[in-house]
Amino acid sequence: KLSVSLPIVLYSPSLVHGFVPVFTKNNMNCASVLSRWRHFAIDRGDGSTGGGGVPMPGHVQLNDGDNTLVRPKVGAEMPDGRPDWFRVPAPSQAKDSRYTEVKDSLSELNLNTVCEEAQCPNIGECWNGGTGTIMLLGDTCTRGCMFCAVDTSQTPPPPDPFEPFKTAEAVAAWGVDYIVLTSVDRDDIPDGGSGHFATTVDLIKYNKPELLVECLVSDFRGDLKAVEKLALSGLDVYAHNVETVKRLQSFVRDPRAGYEQSLSTLKHAKTVKPDLYTKTSLMLGLGETDEEVIQTMKDLRAIDVDVVTFGQYLRPTEHHLSVVSY
Repeated sequence: KLSVSLPIVLYSPSLVHGFVPVFTKNNMNCASVLSRWRHFAIDRGDGSTGGGGVPMPGHVQLNDGDNTLVRPKVGAEMPDGRPDWFRVPAPSQAKDSRYTEVKDSLSELNLNTVCEEAQCPNIGECWNGGTGTIMLLGDTCTRGCMFCAVDTSQTPPPPDPFEPFKTAEAVAAWGVDYIVLTSVDRDDIPDGGSGHFATTVDLIKYNKPELLVECLVSDFRGDLKAVEKLALSGLDVYAHNVETVKRLQSFVRDPRAGYEQSLSTLKHAKTVKPDLYTKTSLMLGLGETDEEVIQTMKDLRAIDVDVVTFGQYLRPTEHHLSVVSY
């Protein structure tokens, strides 16, 4: 019998496959709201059907003989809806929220974040928690991976030489204890941007020595000297993502990237500074098998990678790889 003024969550197709919440206020009976939501959830599916990817060339059979190895493809069928456990909090629009504070501080300093440029669906959760990932070296990438929505160009604008100083200033203004620095790929720069990262780390540590700094970087085209320059810059965590299992590399990443090349950079970072933490990440839901994921973990352990994280792949636009499964 309770009637309240309640935000009704409406959903519409968005750049991130699935749904982005749009809020309106209406006075509605709670039972009516819940009823409408249940019918909507049923209609949209729970992610357990649809999708499935496309067969690998040659239709390679798995050991049990009942399934075919699959790969992701642009334009392939998407899973029907999302699982019940999959929820993304909407960003708070309140003027005094931490999300607004982080967003405003970044815009005032004219910095780029991967949260915005890659249309990350977790932006609300991270920024409301006061955590932001700064993207150095501009907002245009020289590579074109099939899972990423960052703008691409073979001739992006030159890096801002004052960016390391502005980044150090922004970090100090936030008052955070842990910051992640990442970037687009810059194959147009001789060292791939390694020196730019190293300068940024040096300035941050000068301003606040106790601050922990993680750098999530490219493979620098396999240039181990560039890897070494950054590994010895004073950072605490050297991160580079292998992105997916070995079999799916050519379908997911730019041709200039590669599984062995990524492993070589992580291995060298640990070699030149053994007490440096090394870290990598894999996307799931692109057609990989459990055995392939486990083998990837073994390969990472063999080169002493300290941390590996896993995340569900989401399609940023219809022009990118479809989700194979949740």
